Amino acid sequence: MTAPLFPTSIAGSLPKPAWLAETQKLWPSWKADGPERDAAKRDATLLWIKEQEDAGLDIIGDGEQSRQHFVHGFLERVEGIDFARKVKMGIRNNRYDAMVPVVTGPLRLTGRVHQTEAQILRAHTTRRTKFTLPGPMTIVDTLADEYYKDRVKLAFAFAELLNQEARGLQADGIDVIQFDEPAFNVYLAEAATWGIDALHRAIEGLSCTTAVHICYGYGIQANIDWKHGLGEEWRQYETVFPALAASRIDQVSLECVNSHVPAELMGLLAGKDVMVGVIDVATNQVETPDNVARTIEAALRFVPRERLLPCTNCGLAPMPRDVALGKLRALAAGARLACTEVGG
Repeated sequence: MTAPLFPTSIAGSLPKPAWLAETQKLWPSWKADGPERDAAKRDATLLWIKEQEDAGLDIIGDGEQSRQHFVHGFLERVEGIDFARKVKMGIRNNRYDAMVPVVTGPLRLTGRVHQTEAQILRAHTTRRTKFTLPGPMTIVDTLADEYYKDRVKLAFAFAELLNQEARGLQADGIDVIQFDEPAFNVYLAEAATWGIDALHRAIEGLSCTTAVHICYGYGIQANIDWKHGLGEEWRQYETVFPALAASRIDQVSLECVNSHVPAELMGLLAGKDVMVGVIDVATNQVETPDNVARTIEAALRFVPRERLLPCTNCGLAPMPRDVALGKLRALAAGARLACTEVGG
């Protein structure tokens, strides 16, 4: 099968069905325990694989159905973190407060983290697959540390664990491994230096496609309020994009539609595939295919057509399920429309 001109995918998460967990929440409580919960997670993963295929997406993910949160879903299998003891801490440079667990000892994986979900995904779609992991800097920003007492050392300790899991995901048959780094849009100078160095450790030895997702956050009120204070132009990407262009990461996922990011900043990613956010996660209004096509065509001024991959601005986890479905369909239909209009 010939690859499409503008291959589509989601940034990562999708809403959890009401029979699995609470709905429209970023930290939903599970509805079941033990084997019943495991079965519900599997069913939800299969559901969203099918929905993504039916919507027409080209690269399929697991929708993060087995994770309560995009960071803590990974941390649950890490030894050296005390989940029974949580402290209140400002994260993302004090954008909002969160109750976070504490690093109390040397970090070690207790086993594979996402093998079950990855193998379900690979076994139930013939399309290319993508799997998401939290990036080292974002993990560090979501924990209290009483052991390493050095953000860089802690980030590299997590990068080692992420690399172990990423190698496992590659062996499971995953085509694209994406690291989510919203902290890159907050700690700008650090992101361009040790943040990318930590990512390089996380991707060491991988031959599959590697990606980093950098956005302005889920469509929750704290993030919306933060954006209102960023001014007429959001230029955070200007610091990290040149460093990413020189990095060993293959793809960069960014926020575009309905943002105040100057479109020309995408031109700083020369040589990289660019996952352009054409679906807004901060509104329940469903885009039309024409909306999506216009965003793609605007991005083509700065991204070569063969390197542009339409995506969502961020995850869709807190959204109503029907809204998320509508946005998936608009994403795929809009990419096809843009392909037709530019002669692909």
